[in-house]
Amino acid sequence: MHLDHAVTYPHRHTHSADPLRPDGTRRALRIGLGGPVGSGKTATVAALCRALRSELSMAVVTNDIYTREDAEFLLREAVLPSERITAVETGACPHTAIRDDISANLEAVEELEDAFREHGRLDLILVESGGDNLTATFSRGLVDAQIFVIDVAGGDDIPRKGGPGVTTADLLVVNKTDLAPHVGSDLDRMARDAAAQRGELPVAFQSLRGPEGVGPVAAWVRERIAAWSPR
Repeated sequence: MHLDHAVTYPHRHTHSADPLRPDGTRRALRIGLGGPVGSGKTATVAALCRALRSELSMAVVTNDIYTREDAEFLLREAVLPSERITAVETGACPHTAIRDDISANLEAVEELEDAFREHGRLDLILVESGGDNLTATFSRGLVDAQIFVIDVAGGDDIPRKGGPGVTTADLLVVNKTDLAPHVGSDLDRMARDAAAQRGELPVAFQSLRGPEGVGPVAAWVRERIAAWSPR
């Protein structure tokens, strides 16, 4: 690339999707979950489904590059009926399908909405990205809010390193806190660094093996649902 030439970047979908259906009622709230490989995104999705499925009408869209492994995991765990789980094979870097060209994910989301329209409506659709890096963010044309999941085993310097995923996500989840003593991660340091990077944006520390489990994240989702109440 010649530095004296203007650089044109691909158009990114940053506009917000219409929150209303053609009949004037609210569509489902869409929440995206992103984060590095192995941070615990799929486990968090599974835990959220178990925590919320009795009170909300839910569905899930997963993203993998060449497989449907995450969707198959959710199906094996029976976290939701099979018709409420669908998969997108991105065939490219995960962020491409959640930020740069959202067409496949948007089609999957809209098909789920259409499938349940005759039998009530969906309250919540979770869109799980494939594993990506700290720059991964969702298009606002695809999701209404985004959760970014990191884990303590990845290093307690991750919040300090920042990146759009860490600094701008509506909720940052620091996962696998039970591993901190075993990998030498300082949770207090991570909390301070996250607060410095994120300001007033919330941070949830989570161990799915602990007594609280996904509770703090589920509570945050409930707050978003309450604010997204139908007209």
